[in-house]
Amino acid sequence: MSDPSAAHLPRHTTRGRGTAINPPSRFERVHVELDPAASATDWGDDPTERPAPSTQFFFDDSASILSRNDSPDVPYTFGLNPYRGCEHGCAYCFARPYHNYLGWSSGLDFETKILVKRRAPALLRDALSKPSWQPEPVAFSGATDCYQPCERHFRLTRQCLEVALELRNPVALITKNRLITRDLDLFTDFAAWNGAAVLITMTSLDPDLAGRLEPRAARPSARLDAISRLAGAGVPVGVMIAPIVPGLTDHEIPAILQAAANAGARSASRIVLRLPHDVKTLFTDWLDTHYPGKKDRVLSRIREIRGGELNVTQWRTRMRGEGPHAESIHHLFEVSRRRAGLAPDLPELNTTAFRPPGGTQLDLL
Repeated sequence: MSDPSAAHLPRHTTRGRGTAINPPSRFERVHVELDPAASATDWGDDPTERPAPSTQFFFDDSASILSRNDSPDVPYTFGLNPYRGCEHGCAYCFARPYHNYLGWSSGLDFETKILVKRRAPALLRDALSKPSWQPEPVAFSGATDCYQPCERHFRLTRQCLEVALELRNPVALITKNRLITRDLDLFTDFAAWNGAAVLITMTSLDPDLAGRLEPRAARPSARLDAISRLAGAGVPVGVMIAPIVPGLTDHEIPAILQAAANAGARSASRIVLRLPHDVKTLFTDWLDTHYPGKKDRVLSRIREIRGGELNVTQWRTRMRGEGPHAESIHHLFEVSRRRAGLAPDLPELNTTAFRPPGGTQLDLL
């Protein structure tokens, strides 16, 4: 058994990846690690840089596609995730530990082993066609990004949007990828009956920091461009600063909100960094690798807002934290939001336009 503590893991970087380590799954008794001694002879002249692993895709034949949410911290009931795992490779991603349920690591496995739910469009149609379905917004996604790079090939998010548009069921999307602008034709149709809203997540306006933190996601300028193009198409779009990293990115809150407002965003929301399960190990290793001089300050600030821990699970506090530093982040955000002219929420979506399969417009009267 290997020690998952970041202090005992070798310091490597992997080109184009958010992490180079694979801490053991908390559900597996056996864990395999590469021999660090082999790196000097087998991985070239630089023993600290491993060859970039290729991404593998696996078909996931799930029997359902809508996941039900019961957390008061999340403003939707049903979420849809076309993919499991995420190529973006964000070092902080709270969804990483879900890969443990597959027997894989929340580390490098999470961003290189992607499950593709190829039946997602058909499953969504089945769900929305049930007599028991009461029209309400479906959130894309709830965990991994529905516009991660492999969406260019698989197009599952687009196909699911086409189903929702056909049946006129509203959708809400959150992404950090400009790939969402590929589907502006669909969003324009949704906007005609107030059927879609989008949140673009931002962590930093610094392209170097963003590139280290979210290596395969769109750079900040591209995300601002996505906000501008969505707003230009009449789609209600907001910015979500997620996550705010205390001691590393919290000072950027005013600039991010003003830049988003200038691009056409209507609303602003936020989430303070969460580090569940192995994400604590991964993010600590990321700090050691990229910002060792800021590591102690960042971890200390996180503990300040998490009751001395690096993570808490209590509803209503886990997204924002508690204590003086959490309050200072809250006040900075609120003052900056109002100054930028951003609302706290996007307008409610229209659920009255839903047309069930085989029905007629008279059925809606």
